[in-house]
Amino acid sequence: MTKAELIEEVSRVVEMTRKDSEVIVEAIFDSIVRSLRGGDKIEIRGFGSFRTRQRQPRVGRNPKTGTRVEVPSKRIPYFKPSKELKDLVNVSSGDSQPPAAPAPESAPGGQAS
Repeated sequence: MTKAELIEEVSRVVEMTRKDSEVIVEAIFDSIVRSLRGGDKIEIRGFGSFRTRQRQPRVGRNPKTGTRVEVPSKRIPYFKPSKELKDLVNVSSGDSQPPAAPAPESAPGGQAS
């Protein structure tokens, strides 16, 4: 899903103009970026949490020339999905519950032991 598709979906579900929906989506994204930039952690119950992780400086290689390159330390954004989101993603669209374990097979000869 692209940002434009997300804006269209919000517009359709909330029955607002596309322009108003775009303002809402932009405000949410801007708030997340501002909080991460400030070092805060964002937790959205039932969805997941956003935070930053610190990467240590390292020596890398230029893939084209093979020369050594000093890569400075930096902060990277990190998303950790909630258990609820993981469960929702792993349930097929027609099921309301996760799939059950397969039934045990019968013994040879067609009779269960």
